[in-house]
Amino acid sequence: MNERVTPAPAMHALPDGEAEVALVLRLPWEDVARLGQEAGRLAAQMQRPVTLDEAVSHRLRSARGASHAKPAGE
Repeated sequence: MNERVTPAPAMHALPDGEAEVALVLRLPWEDVARLGQEAGRLAAQMQRPVTLDEAVSHRLRSARGASHAKPAGE
């Protein structure tokens, strides 16, 4: 058996009232390439370097149907 057993990811409260959860994902290279493209678009828009983590977070926040997410004005 080649499965890894890891404890539940730790959750950390952030000063801005949000939370951070660290986890490991197994993604196909095609998905990693798409995330790289998203990071490139976001970096061009923001005029600064952007990590893949930041690109994923931005993508999750801006996804349609995220009605549970906190509105931007709050």
